[in-house]
Amino acid sequence: MQRIVKIESVDLNGQGVGHIDGKVTFIPFALPEELVDISLVKQKKSYNTARLDSVIQSSYIRVAPKCEYFGLCGGCLMQHMNPAAQVAIKQRALEDQLKHIGNVVPERIMAPIHGPYWKYRFRARLSVRYVQKKNQVLVGFRERNSRYVADMKSCQILPAHVSDLLPLLRVLIHNLSCYNRIPQIEVAVGSKTTVLVLRHLDELTQDDIDKLLEFAKANNISWWLQPKGPDTVHPLIPEEENLLFYDVPEFDLQMQFKPTDFTQVNHIVNRTLVSKAISYLDPKPNDRIIDLFCGLGNFTLPIARLAGQVIGVEGASSLTERATHIAQEHGLSCKTEFKTLNLFEVNTEWLRGLGRFDKVLIDPPREGALEISKALSSLSLDERPERVVYVSCNPATLARDAGIMVNVGKYKLKAAGVVNMFPHTGHVESIAIFE
Repeated sequence: MQRIVKIESVDLNGQGVGHIDGKVTFIPFALPEELVDISLVKQKKSYNTARLDSVIQSSYIRVAPKCEYFGLCGGCLMQHMNPAAQVAIKQRALEDQLKHIGNVVPERIMAPIHGPYWKYRFRARLSVRYVQKKNQVLVGFRERNSRYVADMKSCQILPAHVSDLLPLLRVLIHNLSCYNRIPQIEVAVGSKTTVLVLRHLDELTQDDIDKLLEFAKANNISWWLQPKGPDTVHPLIPEEENLLFYDVPEFDLQMQFKPTDFTQVNHIVNRTLVSKAISYLDPKPNDRIIDLFCGLGNFTLPIARLAGQVIGVEGASSLTERATHIAQEHGLSCKTEFKTLNLFEVNTEWLRGLGRFDKVLIDPPREGALEISKALSSLSLDERPERVVYVSCNPATLARDAGIMVNVGKYKLKAAGVVNMFPHTGHVESIAIFE
């Protein structure tokens, strides 16, 4: 059934939102204020989904997608809209979540943090699939809303040298003995090295290894292998184990990491984020600061350049061990301490037992920092840190935690804003300041 619909808004999945007979209707690739011709695909009790057949009246934010695979590939959802509009949509999503979930309104909206819109993705998980009907191996992101791998030979959000590898990897894997038993390749790009982690379900032959080594030499990459679970990941050439690092030049740091460690996808925006977050935290030479969910010290070690003492707490011992090593390498051991602890199970007494902190930085995963927010809000006024900087990758859990800190703990939400870590996607990274 074809209908003409006026689009009212757009969601974080790049879907236009309109109404048909009063029912919400989602139309992928349609934009606000557009008049579009659609065909209904599914009619549920509370909403419809539809296919965009044509745009009758185009939005001023519509642009031509740069990637020829946009629409098929699920790696990007928003290439059809102006990058500035993408940031505005994410900012509105953050504000809406804060208001409706947390019942809080920031005193100030910060200018968005953003960087390059293309070739920014320094971390990626590429799916691999042998398609028997085509007698081809596909390497890339999955198709939109599908388990199938997109038939793609380039990618505009991967660094150029990684994008150029896609067609070469298809040929290489097809020539391996276990070409139909390789489900994925993880990409980790450092400041001077690119690592590819090959997940293989069958044992590699010596001929396979020789082909991998030849490919690595010809394309200036390093292979790591993963025959089973994550703990089996290892470099094909043992001497290449410690080549990966990213720079944080403002703080004179080289952050060494393993290809499966959590690090930010966008190194350029990460540098700006670290700089801004630390300026908001405003560390002083005598300050005692705690960095919760510290990872390998992405914020902890830059803070240590300015503060008196910093304690980093993280749930994964592999990361705290790496952070300790990086601190030693940079002469920061005397100002830093790293602890391994499940931060989803802490309470006020644990936090109180660490002693008083002047300031706190929180950078949790998508689950947020619920127990930390409760613990901070339960401290007496004279025990409380004067400032909390919260870096979030999920506006919903940030809003939940902000609601606790403001409405229960009586902190003030001084400012909040978005960080466009993942251009052309619906992923919303954000930062908030509490006092």
